[in-house]
Amino acid sequence: MSVRFLADENIHADIIEGLRSREPAIDIPDVKTAALRATKDPMLLEIAAEQDRILITYDRKTMTRHIAERRAVGKPIPGVFILPDRVSAIGEIIEWLILVDSIRNRRVARSNCLCSCF
Repeated sequence: MSVRFLADENIHADIIEGLRSREPAIDIPDVKTAALRATKDPMLLEIAAEQDRILITYDRKTMTRHIAERRAVGKPIPGVFILPDRVSAIGEIIEWLILVDSIRNRRVARSNCLCSCF
C-alpha cells in the first residue's frame, strides 16, 4: 500500500510530474486538478484527514496555525509535509517523497509477513 499524498495548490507541477513518472503507483492528486482549486487550508486538512493522506505544501506560515487550531479542538491531524519552496530543491524533494513511500511499503510488507522479517 502506497502513501497517499495531497499536493497543495502551490506545489510545483514538476514535483507532482516527477513523482508520477518515477513511481506511477503513488497516489497524489493535486488541488489544481482535483476540483479543489481555492479550497481553504482548514478544508484541505479536513480532506487529508478524511482520506488518510499526507498534505504536501510550502505554506509554513498559515498551515501551522491551522494544524494548531485542529489540535486545540481535538480534530485528527493528517500528516503534513512543509517543503522548502526552492526550484533548486525539486529533485531532492522528489527523492525524499519516494523514500517516504518506499519505507511505508516496506513496513506494510513486513506487517503482512507470516514469518519473522528483519
